Amino acid sequence: MEGDYVIGGVFAIHRYKHTEKHNYTTMPELQRCTGSLDHRQLRFSHAMVFAIEEINNSTELLPGIKLGYQIHDSCASVQIAAQAAFQLSNGLDPVFDTGDNCSQSGMVMAIIGESSSTRSISVSHVIGSFNIPQVSHFATCACLSDKQQYPSFFRTIPSDQFQADALAKLVKHFGWTWIGAVRSDSDYGNNGMASFLEAAQKEGICVEYSESFYRTHPRSRIQRVADVIRRSTAVVIVAFVAYPDMRILLEELSLEAFRPRQWIGSEAWVTNPDMLRFSFCAGAIGFGIHQSVIPGLRDFLLDLSPTEVAASPVLTEFWEDSFNCRLEKSAATDESLCDGTEAIDTLQSPYTDTSQLRITNMVYKAVYAIAHAIHNVVCRNTNSTTQCDKFTRIESKQILAQLKKVNFSQNGYDVSFDANGDPVAKYELVNWQKTESGSIELVTVGLYDASLPVGQEFRINRNLTWMEGSTEVPVSVCSDSCPPGTRKVLQKGKPICCYDCIPCPEGEVSNATDSPDCFPCPKEFWPNAERDTCFPKPVEFLSFDEVLGIILAAFSVGGACLAIITAAVLFRHRSSPIVRANNSELSFLLLFSLTLCFLCSLTFIGAPSEWSCMLRHTAFGITFVLCISCVLGKTIVVLMAFKATLPGSNVMKWFGPPQQRMTVVSFTFIQVLICTIWLVVNPPFPMKNLSTYKKRIILECALGSAIGFWAVLGYIGLLAVFCLVLAVLARKLPDNFNEAKLITFSMLIFCAVWITFIPAYVSSPGKFTVAVEIFAILASSFGLTFCIFAPKCFIILFQPEKNTKKHLMNKNQSKSI
Repeated sequence: MEGDYVIGGVFAIHRYKHTEKHNYTTMPELQRCTGSLDHRQLRFSHAMVFAIEEINNSTELLPGIKLGYQIHDSCASVQIAAQAAFQLSNGLDPVFDTGDNCSQSGMVMAIIGESSSTRSISVSHVIGSFNIPQVSHFATCACLSDKQQYPSFFRTIPSDQFQADALAKLVKHFGWTWIGAVRSDSDYGNNGMASFLEAAQKEGICVEYSESFYRTHPRSRIQRVADVIRRSTAVVIVAFVAYPDMRILLEELSLEAFRPRQWIGSEAWVTNPDMLRFSFCAGAIGFGIHQSVIPGLRDFLLDLSPTEVAASPVLTEFWEDSFNCRLEKSAATDESLCDGTEAIDTLQSPYTDTSQLRITNMVYKAVYAIAHAIHNVVCRNTNSTTQCDKFTRIESKQILAQLKKVNFSQNGYDVSFDANGDPVAKYELVNWQKTESGSIELVTVGLYDASLPVGQEFRINRNLTWMEGSTEVPVSVCSDSCPPGTRKVLQKGKPICCYDCIPCPEGEVSNATDSPDCFPCPKEFWPNAERDTCFPKPVEFLSFDEVLGIILAAFSVGGACLAIITAAVLFRHRSSPIVRANNSELSFLLLFSLTLCFLCSLTFIGAPSEWSCMLRHTAFGITFVLCISCVLGKTIVVLMAFKATLPGSNVMKWFGPPQQRMTVVSFTFIQVLICTIWLVVNPPFPMKNLSTYKKRIILECALGSAIGFWAVLGYIGLLAVFCLVLAVLARKLPDNFNEAKLITFSMLIFCAVWITFIPAYVSSPGKFTVAVEIFAILASSFGLTFCIFAPKCFIILFQPEKNTKKHLMNKNQSKSI
């Protein structure tokens, strides 16, 4: 159609081109299209005509201006698409114009098309040098956003970069990490799949196979791709395939039964109504352009008069193909004729199907975008009216500049382009769902808006159905997810999605599914049995609540009571010969120190604190030195008493009661001094022992200064050995009741206990270290108590006849005691 300004269009109305050989001796004719007619592409071209006529009838946009159009059929061929671009750039005038404006002879203001990325690239390479804008309605390759290579390219459909990101997020959303991938071996498929695989890798998705094919490839190539799909273990297949290629692949797959697959489709085929006939793809999901409504379009598409149909070879082919008849002018004698009663409004065809206008709306928006660009060049707003000059001579580069600035809303749809010539990316998530009648329909189940903040772009608002009509999300993984408490170990030679689940080592946890590593618990925590959570380690110390603590505390209190009772018995019979004969003052002091020895073991039981740690070791050291000092004093008294019986001896006056007290005080003071230095320099302190046991904490008292501890213990041992030596020397002195023998026995027990204590103390773990120390204290204390005082109490209570001075002085009687 002629007009003041002409818009070009290139659509793949036919699927193949006529192949002919050239002899290079005559001028080749224009390429002719052959093969089946694509009714959907025919609808796109008529939508362009509809939009232009709507604009011509508008009083707001380009008033007084008539737009014309030239629409070419590319036959889905790159060569013919490029040929159409040259024709639209130069015009069809057979005579070369030698005027001043020859470069503008027949040139269109802009071109709408092509429907594929590869053909759009060829068109853009031709017209880019002439600054002719190209607005594609269906070319989605991300490569076309490169303004250095395609400076005049625009599109109303989003780039595949956005769709690839959306598909990767969709696959990740449903937990699929093991997928197959097929693509068209074209710019659309190769670039789209490359973008998807890059996004999928970032999401941790693995690809079992990635196959490419094209509809012109030999059938053996298509069969090989189909066989790969049939043998694969991946349940989910992402298909970045153009509609004609996908149709051929699904036809090949339908020839032989195979395990159902969950198809994830790109917009190019998943929203094509013609594809819904492949029932084994039921449950397929993918992204589609938003559905739209174009008022009046259906009536325009159905308004085909017989004269108009007969005048157009394309419409004639469409009519004959749709109603399976021949128009009169081309009828053969043996074929049925079209009688004029054919009702196009009842025709079930992609041409007449306007129930889900998606790409058609992209054509509609492209026409309006170009019209707005022309309007901004030739029209001026004055006094609230718009005036346009149809005689204004404009160049395509002016339209190119204005296209970059357009920003309007038409029929409820916003139209604008970014710096790369791309619109805002918005998609619908569509799902192939079976109806009750068994047919498949396209249902919108969600939305994707790339302009929203990260993490909020994608949402699903309806239930989906999956392959074989299932309502459960299919599982497609190479390896099952590793539960918390395990970590992933990659299988050698396989992708990262193929792994084994190894339990976390001791002391480490993983609290997330598919954790690549296990993490050690903090020092005071330990994993539970499942090794997915760290719990505080149980704290262990010798407490009064446990059986061992109760037993030791009972013996401690019992020993103290025993010492007190013994002291009471001796005090009651303090005037008896047996009490007076064995230095009663030192005996009572010894019993007092033994009572303290028994009681000091209680400081070792219970949770260690700063004061209890300092008290337990110093109290133990001082009380035991006091005890040994008393025993040592008694031993010296026995020796001095024997020396005093010798003629002319005056020894006792040098070791009387004052000297005995001084001896006890002096020895004890040395221990007090040692303990004081220990406490001042580096005292014992409470600590948490985390090294002895891995699974629990031992509360114990650190020695602070090990030298201080061993000095206290060594001083006790020195006194004990000294006392033992003196007692051994006095063991055979004459008397019926020689206390030196009793002291010898007690010191032997004392030394034996503490000699065995040292290795036991060093090797005992945890709270048993404290228990060993308490046992040594109690054992040595009971040894002193029984060995020294049990014979005296026995005579006092049960053999009073022996508690006489005569009996004690009789050297001829039995000395068994």
